Amino acid sequence: MSADELRLDLEELLRLEGLAKRPRVVSLLSNEIRSVDAKLASRAAPVPVPTPAPQAVAVAAAAPAGLSYVTLGSFSWDQDNEKIRVYVFLENVDQEKLETTFKPMSADIKFHDVKGKNYRCAIPKLNKEIVPEKCKVVVKPTKIVITLWKASSGNWLDLHYKEDKFKPSMDKEKDPMSGIMDLMKGMYEEGDEDMKRTIAKAWSDARSGKTADPMKGLP
Repeated sequence: MSADELRLDLEELLRLEGLAKRPRVVSLLSNEIRSVDAKLASRAAPVPVPTPAPQAVAVAAAAPAGLSYVTLGSFSWDQDNEKIRVYVFLENVDQEKLETTFKPMSADIKFHDVKGKNYRCAIPKLNKEIVPEKCKVVVKPTKIVITLWKASSGNWLDLHYKEDKFKPSMDKEKDPMSGIMDLMKGMYEEGDEDMKRTIAKAWSDARSGKTADPMKGLP
C-alpha cells in the first residue's frame, strides 16, 4: 500500500474515531490508528529531532506580530503516573519553527509555516500543575507529541481544569448526575491503583463524549 493510501486511511480512521461513542469501538479504532500511523512513519523520511532547551518558555522561532492561527481543537492524550502525552496529528511540521510556552497551569504550542498556514494548540488552564522546565515537544513524520510532566504523581480525570467538578448539587432533581459524581469520587479516593485508572478513563470518556454513562465499564 502506498504512503498516500495509508495517509487517506489514517484521515478516515481519525474521522471515525471522532464519531464513535462505544468504548470498545473507540479502542479498536485507536489501535488501528496507531498501526497505520506506524506504517506511515516507516515510509516517511526521518525528521531530525534536536534536543529542546530545558526552559519554562522555549521559543525556537520568533513569530512576527499580527500572525493568524488555525486552532487545533482536536487531539488525543494519554497518561501515566508521572506525565501526560498529547498527540496532535499534523504533517510537514518543522521543529525549528515551533514556538512553545509552558507555565505551571497552561500550555501553548504554535506551529509556523505548515504548508503556508500557522497552527496553534493551546490549553489555557490545565487540570493540575505541571513542571514547565521538563515539558517538551517532539515532531514526528505524521504527528507531534507534547509531553507534560506532572508536578505531583497521580491520575488526572481530565486534561482541562473543571471547577467544582465534584461539588454536590443542592437540587438532585435538577442534577441527576450529582449522585454518580459523588459515588465516583468516593470510589476513586478509596480504591486501589487499578480502580483509580479505571475511574479516570471512564470519567475522561464521559467528559469527551465517548460515552454518556461514566459508570459504564466499571467493575
